[in-house]
Amino acid sequence: MIIVLKPQQNQEKIDHFIQKLISSYDVTVNTWVGAHSTVLGLLGDTTAVDDEYIAAQDVVESVRRVQEPYKKANRKFHPEDTVITLPGGQQIGGGALALIAGPCSVESEAQICSVAESVKASGAAFLRGGAFKPRTSPYAFQGMKAEGLQLLSQAKKKTGLPIVTEIMSIEHLPLFDNVDVIQVGARNMQNFELLKQLGKLQKPILLKRGLANTIEELLMSAEYIMAEGNQQVILCERGIRTYETMTRNTLDISAVPVLKRLSHLPVIVDPSHASGVSWLIEPLAIAAAAVGADGLIIEVHNDPPHALCDGAQSITPAQFETLAKKVSQVFRTVQGL
Repeated sequence: MIIVLKPQQNQEKIDHFIQKLISSYDVTVNTWVGAHSTVLGLLGDTTAVDDEYIAAQDVVESVRRVQEPYKKANRKFHPEDTVITLPGGQQIGGGALALIAGPCSVESEAQICSVAESVKASGAAFLRGGAFKPRTSPYAFQGMKAEGLQLLSQAKKKTGLPIVTEIMSIEHLPLFDNVDVIQVGARNMQNFELLKQLGKLQKPILLKRGLANTIEELLMSAEYIMAEGNQQVILCERGIRTYETMTRNTLDISAVPVLKRLSHLPVIVDPSHASGVSWLIEPLAIAAAAVGADGLIIEVHNDPPHALCDGAQSITPAQFETLAKKVSQVFRTVQGL
């Protein structure tokens, strides 16, 4: 249930009203204070709450019941967009297009540092790179693991770019202290025990949609993180599995405006995993910018033909520079900037 309070209400009256709600009903109350109004979100069993009684209170402007099972991720409870801001000032959300770029997997210090310097020069604000790699085949390269995280830290020291990298197990959490944004991959989107542990952190979580999951299931996974106290969640559309075989996955471009309508959380797009082929990354990235995505996460490798992981869907630093200019222009045009 959502209760919108009348503007310019006495704080003492508001506090008294909230305490009365808590003492009278089996609910918890989340308060969101916006520029023009204050919204109370009632979580729990609201069946016993009398809508008419609540609406009759002096401080109340309107009352509305919410049917969706996700509450904290729901835009109805939090009308304004959430903006993720890192200590260095980098942002995801808030009217800018955040570019996250780097190789699928970390292979050496020279490789990751070279790519980091190149993508930063082209406008990337975040460095992505896989240290732990979930692969379909057990015989494929699984990543450099802890050593890969150390090399990412070296690249961060050289460039100042915050690190975005994927976690695969709760056991690896102690290794991620220096990671700025922890990525949950598509295969772990419904690893609920992992999500609950990440919810106890005060660190941004980039949550990728599972390859066979609905939009509501993605939002429910975000809810698992937020229910534990961590409100810094970034949603990522990375393509879903369909009967089409020409691409690795099918990019659900409609998911971007749908998610932004349903949720206040920032939404980014991964055209690399969605397509699986390098020549499709630019047009899909442009499409994502055109429909209002808050950012892009793109695989960039200095030598794609010899990449140890996903070389076919990686672009070169020169290609990324061209892409960055185009998507920035499209985004600014669509936003009217």
